[in-house]
Amino acid sequence: MHLIDPARHTRRAFLRRSGQLAMAGTALPFALNLAAMGEAAAQAAPSDDYKALVCVFLFGGNDYANTLVNFDTDSYNKYSTIRGAIALPYAGLAATELKPTMALANGRKYALNPAMGGLATLFDQGKLAVQLNVGPLVKPLTRAQFNSPNRRDFPIPPKLFSHNDQQSIWQSSSPEGSTIGWGGNLGDLMLNGQRDASLFTCISVAGNAVFLSGDEALQYQVGTGGAVRINSVSPATGSVYGSSAVKAAMQQLAQQGRSHTLENEYNKVTLRAVEAEGRITSAIQSDVMDVTFPTNGNNLAAQLKMVARLIRGRASLGVKRQVFFVSMGGYDLHDDLDTKQGPLMQRLSDAMVAFQQQMEKLQIADKVTAFTASDFGRTLSSNGNGSDHGWGSHHFVMGGAVKGKAFYGTPPPVSVGNTAADDDQWHVGQGRLLPTTSVDQYAATLAKWFGVPDSDLNSILPNLKNFNNVTAPSGIVYPRTMGFMA
Repeated sequence: MHLIDPARHTRRAFLRRSGQLAMAGTALPFALNLAAMGEAAAQAAPSDDYKALVCVFLFGGNDYANTLVNFDTDSYNKYSTIRGAIALPYAGLAATELKPTMALANGRKYALNPAMGGLATLFDQGKLAVQLNVGPLVKPLTRAQFNSPNRRDFPIPPKLFSHNDQQSIWQSSSPEGSTIGWGGNLGDLMLNGQRDASLFTCISVAGNAVFLSGDEALQYQVGTGGAVRINSVSPATGSVYGSSAVKAAMQQLAQQGRSHTLENEYNKVTLRAVEAEGRITSAIQSDVMDVTFPTNGNNLAAQLKMVARLIRGRASLGVKRQVFFVSMGGYDLHDDLDTKQGPLMQRLSDAMVAFQQQMEKLQIADKVTAFTASDFGRTLSSNGNGSDHGWGSHHFVMGGAVKGKAFYGTPPPVSVGNTAADDDQWHVGQGRLLPTTSVDQYAATLAKWFGVPDSDLNSILPNLKNFNNVTAPSGIVYPRTMGFMA
């Protein structure tokens, strides 16, 4: 009998993925960056340790400029002039002004969208950090280099400004069509001696997502009401078509061994799904929580409530590391940005605040980190009553281990950058931000918190070597990690 070395198998899978990434020649996104980090962290985690990462994906490309609003007088005046009718009124921003422990240079100030009072409070309490201008990059890049025809020396992520492709790049390493994401790769590792636990390591409450797809592991999907039930064979279902006999027959068919390989595998998958449903249902227990989660159509809050219930039941699922995917849509606001983004921001803020409060009630807030991601940012210039597809954007990191009440990264100038004279190093036209923090740096920061030794970061994040405390021609310093995790 040939014995397989699980560690060798895991290394082989990791090296295969690393090779695929190198050939892709793209910036590693959240998804894949954290995929490999989970592999190293789970191996090194002590037996009594638990940590979870929760990706909150904002589908459609969130408008950065009306989420984190320039508030110092000079910057606001420029912002208001460029944005025109969709600029938020200055007076309404005072209540959500963010006052960091260490003031930004040159008198720069920011305020959150007025609908995000809850997250503004978390920032003030030191539980929320803001990562400025983050996006996919292969290496440090200036506007002149971006416009250069020499893509070999100045590579850029593929298919910028495309919804499907940029969603895929943030969740995996490649444009649309990618089949491997970071959550699924984490599940691959958990197959190493922990086959049962691996099914509950990568959980989506937002439907199928490449974010959680792996080489061998299956992403597990739940709804906001719990595990998805196969009614015809589930023990929780009393009858099928009103008949207990039909139910018994269906269960017998599902349990029978079959001579045909595909039929046999189908039965195995069905039984595994039934068993998983039972374990999930037992783990989540009652939907009564210590905190009241928003309702009134706030589906993100319902998703985060389910994540909270799963984290509460983590012991019965036998997991030490978990990654979750939740999402909300509606952010593709080419039109009606002035009326539609505010309610979206309100739902996002209320949902995240309730989740953080619940983690505190469970006394596990320092073990759970939530962070936002989106297709891309949007243009600073208005197209009338909306904004168009952009690149870099501002994002939030929330949790008890976050070094909050602070901004990380470099505040971008307020400009459209349509000519060489307009902040040439910072924009690629129409106020599209050229990222000054790469997702590799962002991911490396989360990776270290997750337990990955610094010596392993370069092998996990192949592009990180391009952001290893280097100073770019623009004068921007790219540190190895961003420092927002304790």
